[in-house]
Amino acid sequence: MKAARSAKGESGRLERAWQAGPAGRLHPGLGRLFATALHARERRKKHGRGFFCLFALLTVLAASAPAREIRGARPGDFDGYILALSWSPTWCALEGRDGAAQCDPAADIGFIVHGLWPQKGDDWPAWCRTVRRDPTRRETAAMTDLMGSAGLAWYQWKKHGRCTGLDPADYFALVRNASGRIRRPAILRRVTRPLEVAPRVIEEAFLAANPGLAPDMVTVTCEKGYIDEVRVCLDRDLRPAVCPEAARRDCALPRARLLPVR
Repeated sequence: MKAARSAKGESGRLERAWQAGPAGRLHPGLGRLFATALHARERRKKHGRGFFCLFALLTVLAASAPAREIRGARPGDFDGYILALSWSPTWCALEGRDGAAQCDPAADIGFIVHGLWPQKGDDWPAWCRTVRRDPTRRETAAMTDLMGSAGLAWYQWKKHGRCTGLDPADYFALVRNASGRIRRPAILRRVTRPLEVAPRVIEEAFLAANPGLAPDMVTVTCEKGYIDEVRVCLDRDLRPAVCPEAARRDCALPRARLLPVR
């Protein structure tokens, strides 16, 4: 019994040590598995190779840990932003509702601002509690030209804007400022029919249009085989910045469909 208690105590100590490290914070559930494996090595030396294989697997899992949404984070506690630019033709084709103003061919919309998202390392704060007032209908409606709809502006304020610590007027002004700093490649508006393109072509177009950007500051995403968004990382002063590791994962497709502006 004493030996069993000692073994259990050793596993607990090892688990706590793992959880205290950065990998443990990203993968809390791996702590018990790691501690059990380490304790098993001490009890059964003959399984040394198996232990090291498991250790290597856990290390890889920790290194590839996904970014986390930090709900209820303290407003203002973040490192920088991601400016998410959504290709409106893709949204209209996959999700747009009948009658959506941004999908009207007469609107002639290319990129809209999906959002300006505070980032904390690889993670992002969301749904923060704030003492700041919520925006008025007039304030959200005034963002329609940039964000496509007042509904999106309201949702982005609730999920991300509150986490900046700003009031709505200042947050929406910040969104406009950030958007105005990134030039949209004019060549994309000259597309007249659906094209199959490599996502890196879209990235290179943005790099050419924005000399201050580098490849590790821009990410292109896809949705259901379509070019979906371009995301640009910015520091707190809205200067281009190297993206956190988790935000650098570009679309993995060799080619994706680029729809023309309606």
